[in-house]
Amino acid sequence: MLFDTHAHMDDRAFDSDRTELLSSLPEKGIGLLMNPGCSLESSRNASHLSQKYDYIYAAVGSHPDAADEVNGEVLEEYRTLCKLNPKIRAIGEIGLDYHYEDIPREVQQKAFRAQMALARELNLPAIVHEREAHEDGMRIVEEFPEVTGVFHCYSGSAEMAKWLVARGWYIGFTGVLTFKNARKAVEVAASIPLERIVLETDCPYMSPEPFRGKRNDPGKLYRMAEKLAEIRGLSVDEIHRITLENGKRLYRI
Repeated sequence: MLFDTHAHMDDRAFDSDRTELLSSLPEKGIGLLMNPGCSLESSRNASHLSQKYDYIYAAVGSHPDAADEVNGEVLEEYRTLCKLNPKIRAIGEIGLDYHYEDIPREVQQKAFRAQMALARELNLPAIVHEREAHEDGMRIVEEFPEVTGVFHCYSGSAEMAKWLVARGWYIGFTGVLTFKNARKAVEVAASIPLERIVLETDCPYMSPEPFRGKRNDPGKLYRMAEKLAEIRGLSVDEIHRITLENGKRLYRI
């Protein structure tokens, strides 16, 4: 059984077949799924899905691309959602993304800090999206030593991953791990403690080989498990068991 620790099943890419797909996932070996929010609207939708399906859990938060929506009112709704729905197990996905910089860095940093503070207040893990913002991301993480969680779709160095793991964080790997040019991801997956690794699709994005370029879904998570088994010299069954337990520990399930 696998735990897809990061899947955007509320995304519009699944509007045509969401119900059918979600109903089929347990038969495909997906035992648990975490659906994080990316905005206030998607956080509401994630919460709704978690209440509809036994195996789905949710997180609430505003992605860096939606950082400009974060204010007191939005944070209060996230707080309320967490209190009303016990299946909300994290704040996320939150963080920094300097790739396009559609949202000014200062706005992203303010929103990241505000949501890390909410995670601290509610004693919940954080799901962090960090892209091309390593220095600022690590500085903000250091400001909240009480908060841990997962750096999803990890894109940093092995050294940074070890720094995070030493502080109690988990590292999430997507289909990038299967790409032919994924030298950095493979290096990280080989060098950090196995008990700090979780697997995710980040669907509908990041499809693994040989599905690259097509819509991703949790049914393809087995490819990441196969690749991690190859990297670590373990059986696929062992990887399924270990990463399932890691995800459950991360989200206190």
